[in-house]
Formats: sequence, structure tokens, C-alpha cells
Amino acid sequence: MEALALKIFGFLLALGILVTVHEFGHFWVARRLGVKVLRFSIGFGKPLIRWRRKGDETEYVIAAIPLGGYVKMVDENEGEVPEADLPRAFNRKPLWVRALVVMAGPGFNLLFAVLAFWAVLVLGETGLRPLVGEVQPGSPAQSAGFRPGDEILRVNGEETPTWSEVLYRFAAASAAGDAIRFQVREKSGVETERLLPHDVLGDLAEVKNPLKSLGLTPELPRVPAVVGKVMPGEPAAEAGLKPGDRVLSVDGKQVDDWVAWVEIIRARPGKMLHTLVERDGRRLTLDIVPKPITTEEGKIIGRIGAASQPRPELWRRYRVEYSLGPLAAVPRAFHRTWEFSALTLEVMWRILTGRASLKNLGGPITMADAAGAAVSAGLVYFLKLLAVISVSLGVFNLLPVPVLDGGHLLYYLYEGITGRPPSEEILARAQQFGMALLLALMVLVFYQDILRLTE
Repeated sequence: MEALALKIFGFLLALGILVTVHEFGHFWVARRLGVKVLRFSIGFGKPLIRWRRKGDETEYVIAAIPLGGYVKMVDENEGEVPEADLPRAFNRKPLWVRALVVMAGPGFNLLFAVLAFWAVLVLGETGLRPLVGEVQPGSPAQSAGFRPGDEILRVNGEETPTWSEVLYRFAAASAAGDAIRFQVREKSGVETERLLPHDVLGDLAEVKNPLKSLGLTPELPRVPAVVGKVMPGEPAAEAGLKPGDRVLSVDGKQVDDWVAWVEIIRARPGKMLHTLVERDGRRLTLDIVPKPITTEEGKIIGRIGAASQPRPELWRRYRVEYSLGPLAAVPRAFHRTWEFSALTLEVMWRILTGRASLKNLGGPITMADAAGAAVSAGLVYFLKLLAVISVSLGVFNLLPVPVLDGGHLLYYLYEGITGRPPSEEILARAQQFGMALLLALMVLVFYQDILRLTE
């Protein structure tokens, strides 16, 4: 229940921020260019909260349906306009003014992404150093020449201080159809290159674990199977397990480290585990029955309610803190926003041409999952999610589809070329087409979300 509440909260918070940024772009530029704005609304439907600032002609609203927003401007196409307001009507403004007002929404989303990426770079991220642990025989990684102990320094010339950055660079190169060049440092200290074709894994949307599919296992410290904490009322406590106990074996099978023990527990829900532990120099056997629990993916696993003994010194070689100074982060933030914009367009094009799976599409449920996880992980991860979604929102709204901002820009382009706006009939049909297209897209993304839940 808490997880669901966190997802809903994260989704509403992310959506509220991004919609506010988008509509504020329209609002701010409209007012600066002399257009009268009657209402600035976050959400649709019945107003829940409304207010006016002293001396401000705009009404500010928070409405009941938090799935968007709008800016209502004085416009003769929307209704009768008082004579005094005609000079400030949107439809009477020069073409360049109307175009700037329309572009401002997506533009502010992209600028917000720059700001969010900048904040992420300055605040810094903590991740795992991309050290290769195991390479599966016969895998694409082995064919490319990867070896245990390799450290991945760059992918296609871009630095990769963490595994998450490696995965992003890999996905970007794959989507762009580029060969994937890994610059690695071998155990001996020699730097060399490993090469993989861009389609080595096919459509990445179909791949749940790219590293595993490549045949790579990250190198991680081997944490001893020593208990650090036991939760009251859980199977571990009921069986008599105590902090400081070292797990030696389960059902006669040696346990090498904490990860191995966790794997045994998860794999045997509801089954008795005859566990040999060492306590204060003595050995004793405890019978532990892992409690069956259901994961968010619907899989049943075992849990006993015990945590490992903290060993921060073991992680020093593997943890990486990556950050930039405020000035150095500016061009990097712009570059990252450009990269994500290009990647978004590339993925859209590949979907339209049938070269990428529809699984690349995500709807509200996917966004809620990601937002809940990002809120749990902390500010930096939430900012990164906001940046990525803001780029997608900005790019999507610039597409030349009627009812989107890009569709209005298309009308203005026609007007600029011909000297007159499109006819009422053309506009009406375009609106119908655009609404039908968006409705079909909404159905499709909801369908993909439901499929993910049932997988």
C-alpha cells in the first residue's frame, strides 16, 4: 500500500512540475509580448483553488483533474472580445508573436531539462564503477574480447564513470544505429577497444537485462555472510538467528558470501532451511523457513528478515562519486539535453518505421513506477527523471500534429507562406484528425502499460 501511495505521489508531483513548466512558458512569453492572459490553470475541470494577485488581471487556478493544464488568452476565435482588449488579443498579434508564444511551452520544457541535468551534474551521482566481473562463455561480450577485470572507460568516445552511464551510452548508440565502441582498461593497465554491432541485442525494449544478455556480470565485493541486523517477528528472529552469526552452509551446501545466501532464501519460499552458523566460536544449526512474499512483478520469493553486517570498506573500490563544477556543468547539461532530444526523435522514428518495438512507449503507469522509484532513491534521481520526461514532453509537443503545439506551428508556417491562415474547414478536419491520433496513442500506451503489468 505504501509503495502504491509513493507511486501516485511521485507521478502527481512529476506531472504537476512538468505541466506547470510547460504552461508557464506559454504564459510568460504571452504576457511579455503583450497578449492578455485571462487564466493560468494547472489541471482541467472544476477549479479547486483559484486566486488573483493584487493588480494582476490573470486568474490562477488549480483544477480537479491533474492530467494537464492550459493558458486561456484573449482571442476572438474563442469568443467575443471587448473593444478595449482587441489590441491585446492573441489572434491579432503578428505571426512571429503567435509562433513564439506557442513554441514557449515546449521550449521551457527543454530549458527545464537543461536546468535539471545541470543540478544533477553539480549535486553529483553515486554509482558503481564499471568493472567487469564475469564474462559468460559464448556470449556477445566474450566474442568482443571482454575479460574479467576490464574497466569500461568510454563508450563511443563518451566517458562512462558508472554502470548506469555505460547502459545509457549503449542504448543511445544502439538506437542511433551506430557500432558500439567500448574503450576499456585491462587488469594490466593497458587501454584497448572492444567492438559490438549496434543490433547485438536486437530491440532493447524487449531486453529486461542488457548486461546479462551481453554476457557481462559487474564485479562486486564479496560481502561475508555475517548477520548485521535481525527484524523482530520475522522468520530469522523466530529461528533464533542473531547479529554477528556467520552463515556457513544451508542443507550441507557451503555458503560463500551474503549474495549466495540471499539467492538460496529467495529461491525457497516456505521451505525449511537447515542453516549451519558460527556464533562466538561455536557451531549450531538453525531451522529457518523463509516467508513467501509476492514482488511487484508477481513473482513469489522467500524472505527471512535479516540484513548483512555493514562493511563500507569493501565498497570503496567500487563506488564512484561523479560531479562537475557549476560552470563546467553548463555545456554538459545542454549537451545531455540535446542527446536525449535526438534519442527521443530517433526512437519515435524507429517505432513509426517498424524498426523498434511498441514496448518503447510508456504511459501513466510506467511513469508512476519510475516516479515512485525515483522519489525513493532521492533528489538526484528524481531530478534526472524529471529531465528525461521533460525532454520527451518538449519534443513530443513540437511534432507537427494538429492539437499539439507543433501542429499550430504548422498552421503558422502555412500562413507565412501563403499570406493567409488555413480555412475553417481545414482547421476543423485537422483538429478531428489530431484528436483521433492522440486518442489512439493514449489507448496504445495504456495497453502497453497493462501488458507490462501482466508480464
